[in-house]
Amino acid sequence: MILRANCKINLGLDILRRRADGYHDLETVMFPVRGLFDEVEVVRTDAPGVEFRAEGLVVDCPADDNICLKAFRLMHGRYGVDGVRIRLVKRVPFGAGLGGGSADATAVVMALNELFALGLSETELIARAAELGSDTAFFVRNSPQLCTGRGEVMTPFPLDLSGMTLVIVKPDEGVSTREAYAGVRPRIPAVPLAERLRRPVGEWQGVVTNDFEESVFAAHPAIRDCKERLLAAGAVYASMSGSGSALFGLFAGHGKGEELRALSPFVFEI
Repeated sequence: MILRANCKINLGLDILRRRADGYHDLETVMFPVRGLFDEVEVVRTDAPGVEFRAEGLVVDCPADDNICLKAFRLMHGRYGVDGVRIRLVKRVPFGAGLGGGSADATAVVMALNELFALGLSETELIARAAELGSDTAFFVRNSPQLCTGRGEVMTPFPLDLSGMTLVIVKPDEGVSTREAYAGVRPRIPAVPLAERLRRPVGEWQGVVTNDFEESVFAAHPAIRDCKERLLAAGAVYASMSGSGSALFGLFAGHGKGEELRALSPFVFEI
């Protein structure tokens, strides 16, 4: 079984408060980017245990720590699934705030559920995925969702961006999640994110914001410059995704691919 583990972008990201468990309550709308994906192949084998092979972009962690293997171990411990081969073809930039690793882990959970006929409900799949990270649960539904809590509490959020072109830029510089959270100052916005996102996209800039940007841009001017280039090129809205370092711009209309590829190879018509 081969699954396309697509990434996501964050449309707004409000850090509301720090929790007693050390995490933060946040509010964001996650939007799937189906044109940019990793390929996750999961096959049953006769041998016990798991074989794992990674291709494509080299992830900066030992193979044994890859989140695909963590997903297998979780499902093995919970449901006794055994004897699989996993092949990951990595295309989504990692450490970018695009949720590529989270998508990979959820793809493994979904594949094992089907291959071993576990019959897990959506609620159960979300619960298992959420054990692997904060963004993983989103990829069970893989549709626009208003995400709260750590990101695992989801409510469908109708959002139509059809007719727009999305450009994703991944700067050379990276931002660790630890660094991003260390610089953030939690706050409760006067107007909830959901209400701000109901305005026309052309009115989002400066209103639909990412709370990580202030400190990340101060520490990494090159990342800030990428956002400014997107806006200068005509994006009606540009923002950092998640805790960075990837940024994205939404452009009105289609048919601008060749022109926009001067900014990035990641250009997608929605």
